[in-house]
This record gives sequence, structure tokens and C-alpha cells, in this order.
Amino acid sequence: MLILIPVEKDNGINSTIVPESSAKKWALVDFERGEMNSLTFYDKRESIEADWIDFVILENRYENYMDFMQEGMMVLVRREGQDSIELLIEAFKFKELDEAGIM
Repeated sequence: MLILIPVEKDNGINSTIVPESSAKKWALVDFERGEMNSLTFYDKRESIEADWIDFVILENRYENYMDFMQEGMMVLVRREGQDSIELLIEAFKFKELDEAGIM
């Protein structure tokens, strides 16, 4: 499955999540069988050539998430202290992220 995350810059698994409006890069995580298989960065979300993205993780619950939902993505929101891709994927693995609209 594919997970999309707006980030400040390409710093590998240490890249920091930011609000969508501040994103300078988009991280695309290929996550299968409880592990991150690959991590790819894109300058623009429109550059991503994936047929289907399963999840997007957003920085806060006040962001406009309806566009993502209309594209069929499940929208998750980080919790306090989950700032890097590494921590976000660990939280994803253990279902420690919040669903948008349910908070």
C-alpha cells in the first residue's frame, strides 16, 4: 500500500511532516507486510504516477482533507510527537494515528 506525507524537505526517514500548504516535497512510502519497502520524494503531488494511493498522513486536523478523500484516500492525522517519517510509519504500523473527521 502507498502512504503520502507532505514534508519540509528530503531528509530520508528523518524528513519532517508539515502542513500541506507548506510542503516543499511529498514523500511516498511503499508499506507492505508491516515494513516500509521504499521511500520516494516528489517536488509536486501532481508528479506522482501511482495509480492508487491508499493513505495520506496530514500534520493537523484543520487541513483541507476533502480533496484526498474524494481521490479515495483514507486521511490520517499525526499525534503530538510524531514528526518524522520514521515515527509516522511506526505509528501507522501500530494504528496510533487519528482519522480525520473523527477527532
